[in-house]
Amino acid sequence: MKALPLDQQIFIKNRARFVAKMQPNSIAIFNSNDELPTNGDALFPFKQNSDLYWLTGIEQEDTMLILNPSFPDPKYREVLVLVRPNELKEKWDGHRLRNNEATAISGITSIVYLDVLEGVLQPWIHDVANIYLNTNENNRKSNYVPVRDYRYAQEMKLRYPLHNYLRSAPLLKELRSVKTQEEIVVMQQAMDITEKAFRRLLGFIQPGVWEHEIHAEILHEFLRNRSKGEAYGSILASGDRARVLHYVSNNQECKDGELILMDFGAEYGGYNADLTRTVPVNGKFSKRQRDVYNACLHLHNYAKSILKPGIVLAQYHEQVGDEATKEFIKLGLLTEADVKNEDPSNRAYRKYLYHGISHHLGIDVHDLGPSMTQPLPADAVMTIEPGIYIEEEQMGIRIENNIWVRESGNIDLMKNIPITADEIEALMKK
Repeated sequence: MKALPLDQQIFIKNRARFVAKMQPNSIAIFNSNDELPTNGDALFPFKQNSDLYWLTGIEQEDTMLILNPSFPDPKYREVLVLVRPNELKEKWDGHRLRNNEATAISGITSIVYLDVLEGVLQPWIHDVANIYLNTNENNRKSNYVPVRDYRYAQEMKLRYPLHNYLRSAPLLKELRSVKTQEEIVVMQQAMDITEKAFRRLLGFIQPGVWEHEIHAEILHEFLRNRSKGEAYGSILASGDRARVLHYVSNNQECKDGELILMDFGAEYGGYNADLTRTVPVNGKFSKRQRDVYNACLHLHNYAKSILKPGIVLAQYHEQVGDEATKEFIKLGLLTEADVKNEDPSNRAYRKYLYHGISHHLGIDVHDLGPSMTQPLPADAVMTIEPGIYIEEEQMGIRIENNIWVRESGNIDLMKNIPITADEIEALMKK
């Protein structure tokens, strides 16, 4: 990890929150992700299982966590499983965590090595009635690869067929959506690094630069500020390419008179930022560009004003759609007749705003949270990212900040990042 050491209280509190939700007489087991091959003898960069990281802060492969809160000996109520350090392997692949290092990160004092786990795990399993196992229940998941969590669940059910198996995922979906103060401190670091990158870009962008050159500036600023890198593949879409929501080619020249939509965020300490800004390549919005930009900013601020604890996201998106309809009529994109005759299942405004307004943010960019039909909990971190995409004018604009939704009032974690057209023009002029 490139980040400075995190406060271990993040992970101590997260484990305590999970244990408080467990049924009595239960054990919970969490696995790290697989190391995945690319081609030949190469591997993809290792990415830790988000749930395991949320509970331990450990990024190392071949790690497990066992929570057994009813065990008679308090020493073994939480156990971290690590791969045993091997001097020869470390000459090739680098340092592996020692017990004291893992304890300093996670706050877990009981460490067991993976090669002796089976001998100690079996009697623990025999003493409980329920086994919590973990799987990826993110609603956006579309991967059918049998990853370690699923293989492990099959093995456990074969070995211990008469136990009662429970899902960790529903508990984690509830818990991870609610951010603690300690987590917000780390997320703010990711936001601040992202702000530095954006301000750097305002002094770099001009007609004739290429999207990939802008990408390089972002990566440079991230790495020099201890970010591990991008939270997701950066989108740097100039001109008409801004209408492609997940454009990642980033290989075209930015031309005079165009806008460039930039959607990027830093990862810091395992937590993510997610920023979008749209700026004029030549540093000056045309009147039409400014009008559309201000309409998008109005939708952004409107969404921020109604996003509160207890709101149902499906209803929230419809309310923002109602406001978008009004703005699109003002812009001449829709007529009153278009709205009157719209299909309720595919509303007229969807021609120009065809994605959702908000998603949960945290260890995952599309973080865990309640469904669209459930109330939003207090202390969730949400993106707010309305957009306006006009095919006829080859224009796409999106504006995105990250908001901590609190009972006492929303906190904009990106409040210091320039957002108005005047602010952007003034900084690009400098």
